[in-house]
Amino acid sequence: MLAVAHVLGLMMAFFAVTFIMPVVCSLIAQDGVAIDFVVAAGINLVVGLAIAAATRRYKRELKARDGFLLVSLSWVLMSASAAVPLLIALPELSFTDAYFEAMSGLTTTGATVLIGLDDMPASILLWRAALHWFGGIGIIVLAVAVLPLLGVGGMALYRAETPGPVKDEKLTPRITETAKALWLTYTVITLIGIGALKLAGMNWLDAICHTFSAMGLGGFGNHDSSVAFYHSATIEMVLAAIMVAAMLNFSRHFIALRTLSLRPYAEDPEAKAILAALAFSIVLIAGLLVMQDHYASFGTALRHATFAVVSVASTTGFATENWDLWPVFAPVWMLFLSCLLCSTGSTGGGIKMFRTLLLARQAQREMKQLVHPSAVIPVRIGGNVVPERIAQSVLAFIFLYFQTIVVLTFALLLSGMPLVPAFSSIVASINNLGPGIGPSGPAGNYQFMTDFQTWMCTIAMLLGRLEIFSVLVLFTPTFWRK
Repeated sequence: MLAVAHVLGLMMAFFAVTFIMPVVCSLIAQDGVAIDFVVAAGINLVVGLAIAAATRRYKRELKARDGFLLVSLSWVLMSASAAVPLLIALPELSFTDAYFEAMSGLTTTGATVLIGLDDMPASILLWRAALHWFGGIGIIVLAVAVLPLLGVGGMALYRAETPGPVKDEKLTPRITETAKALWLTYTVITLIGIGALKLAGMNWLDAICHTFSAMGLGGFGNHDSSVAFYHSATIEMVLAAIMVAAMLNFSRHFIALRTLSLRPYAEDPEAKAILAALAFSIVLIAGLLVMQDHYASFGTALRHATFAVVSVASTTGFATENWDLWPVFAPVWMLFLSCLLCSTGSTGGGIKMFRTLLLARQAQREMKQLVHPSAVIPVRIGGNVVPERIAQSVLAFIFLYFQTIVVLTFALLLSGMPLVPAFSSIVASINNLGPGIGPSGPAGNYQFMTDFQTWMCTIAMLLGRLEIFSVLVLFTPTFWRK
């Protein structure tokens, strides 16, 4: 535990460096809160170094089991660190709301308790979006690349945090080189996105913030009306492209950029399933909107359906329309998609497409074996046989996923929240989506919740980002038994 505390102290001190970004932004924009970020950075730096110094004699190579503890505690601690400037710059925020906002940023959820974003200091807006960027994949890759330099095994952290089969897929011979490759890929796509949004009509601040949010599949925007503020089909198209890229496996992006070929996507069963599901859902909802006379033409319906489906299915949460006013099938179907569609190795949340495909293949195998009980039928995805151990692990994860939703939903119901907002808010939180249905939907936010309800959604965001197992394993006697 103390060895983990030593690393957490170093991470907290290192995290203080990221405050340079909003400080520079504040000085350029002259929004008057640069000193708040400087003070917050100083607090993080001093506290982090103090923790590291106090636990220095316990420094050692971390074991695989320590990785789970480090990952969970780092998200908890980094969210507290990220909340400090919000508490200083926005004194009307309670600690609960500031922590919720920071956790929502780092877990790339995008749920917010803030209103008046149009008049918010530019540096605060940039800080919120930067949390998405760090939380999406940057902070993961950064930790994997930096921890080995601190005498800490990076692979333990990588395996503890990375879901699905991608954890065993090394793009380069060493984990540090893999981290650098993913970081480079992430940065290249980010720079392309910023340039594209600037050309599409955004100013530099909005282009940077929205690209950071889209890359992390978070959804924090710079305006209360989200992307609807721009009334631009071009901006919507660019953001949709960034979101689709971010919901695919980043190892595929790296290989595609390295080989200058689209073949890695064509060979990826997750990518093909994701794109097919998106296309089907867009046409389905666009047709429904036209049939229900929500839009005069199919072209207009297709535009809004495309952005809404991509935004929700990718667990981003940007909005151009209030889909709560659409036929009830549409928002519920999109919420369902957010549970399934993101790829492993992406910045999205939910069950992930690999697990969805695996469950579908298992169901097919079970039906075949009802007819041919003696047949040996392996489960294959993309031509590769999936080991039974992975299949069993996926089944356990799915069980815990739905049990977590049930337990936390009942907690909100006990607190007096109606069923639809309670259920949709928990599903949106655990999927790291952000907007739910009703008061927490695209036309509202999470400000209506009590402190207890806010903490329940905060817990859901943490569990969803760390894929449940990484957190719940800490509460088992086996984990603490020597």
